[in-house]
Amino acid sequence: MEKLSHVDDEGCANMVDISEKRIQFRSACAEGFIHLQPETIRLVKENKMKKGDVISVAKIAGIQACKKTSELIPLCHPLQITKVDLKTEILEDRIRVISFVKCCGQTGIEMEALTAVSITLLTIYDMSKAVDKQMVIGNIKLIEKKKSDQEIN
Repeated sequence: MEKLSHVDDEGCANMVDISEKRIQFRSACAEGFIHLQPETIRLVKENKMKKGDVISVAKIAGIQACKKTSELIPLCHPLQITKVDLKTEILEDRIRVISFVKCCGQTGIEMEALTAVSITLLTIYDMSKAVDKQMVIGNIKLIEKKKSDQEIN
């Protein structure tokens, strides 16, 4: 059996030493969904939710959370994030959130992409909970991650 990367010789949790890894351009893309009632979708689309502009506020929350990932997820390395892009797609019964995150560093940025999506969805939930008691968040997943010695677009 292979040695686990985040466990030391005594079996305790351990942050991986990345100091020997070379610096590369890295990116990750993630997505997730929140299912809402038709009336809630209408209120979000028409920007008539009592708490304000749901999509704009949720995107800002997702960007802020992305930048704080290493403080939220144990053993994650702090990264110098160079780009966070969040897109939303309002569908008939759900909202899709997609993140694209970039950095130049020694370790991947997929946890940041997933955190951005998760917190964006949770913010939509928080801002909509007064009018929709049946919301469901789900299908949060990594779509793609890349690393390269050349800039990734």
